[in-house]
Amino acid sequence: MHQQLSFIQAIIFGILQGVSELFPISSLGHSVILPHLLGWNSIIAAQNTKNSYFLAFLVGLHVATALGMFIYFRKDWFQIIKAILVSLQTRKIDNADARLGWLIIVATIPAGLMGLIFENLFRQLFANPLAASIFLFINGLILIAGEQVRQRSELRSSHSARTNPYSTETRVRRLDDLEFKEAGIIGVAQVLALLAGISRSGITMVAGLVRGLDHEDAARFSFLMATPIILAAGLYKLPLLLGHAGSGVRSQVVIGSIFAFIAAYLSVKYLTKYFKTKNLYPFAAYCLAIGSILIIKFA
Repeated sequence: MHQQLSFIQAIIFGILQGVSELFPISSLGHSVILPHLLGWNSIIAAQNTKNSYFLAFLVGLHVATALGMFIYFRKDWFQIIKAILVSLQTRKIDNADARLGWLIIVATIPAGLMGLIFENLFRQLFANPLAASIFLFINGLILIAGEQVRQRSELRSSHSARTNPYSTETRVRRLDDLEFKEAGIIGVAQVLALLAGISRSGITMVAGLVRGLDHEDAARFSFLMATPIILAAGLYKLPLLLGHAGSGVRSQVVIGSIFAFIAAYLSVKYLTKYFKTKNLYPFAAYCLAIGSILIIKFA
């Protein structure tokens, strides 16, 4: 059974994980759907099996993806970690790096707790191609809704600027402006990514846009927040990879992880530039189009 994951499949899943984890199109949804489209029956059988070789394989890919994201933001993370340690010593949050670090911690807690409690349940109930296709379509609607809320907010700000140039509503919100309860709300939104088809980066970006962040800051906060969640989830399940379930796929894990690492690094590099000037609509169109086609196919 363990030998039925080929190196070609490992490479495909590695690239898929590294790209779709960062692009707001759901890595989990694509990992559920792809084996059904390509007729990879051994992987399909292993998807919902507890302690299966496929889940052990995905552990490695998630750790590699988180490392790719960490390496890209390594300067940010070194500053954030240093600032958090200083704030613990001084018991003060007196600079932007410390505040950002504690915002990430607050946003990480809800998703971490809910993931531990509900991940297995959600996988058993919704990790099938039809459900993933439906949630992929819903993901597209969520991305559109987030953009529309953001656009309405910009129109109100523009109108306020014309009528009252000194209004605080005209001020663009930055990460430094987020309150801790708002970071918690964004973290709660991340819990929806436990549903195959709902994108972690997409749902957290939308939550950030709704709270008034621009696309660049919403994306940055989403990527920074996702790194410890993905890494912690992978390390938590590392015994699965090191145990019997991973005994036949460790070579495939190494190969797949290399491609996941590279794909994640290049994806986050591209998207951080993309969201300086562009929005979520192209990804929404992809989710709506592909989701519709797959719903028809799997219905």
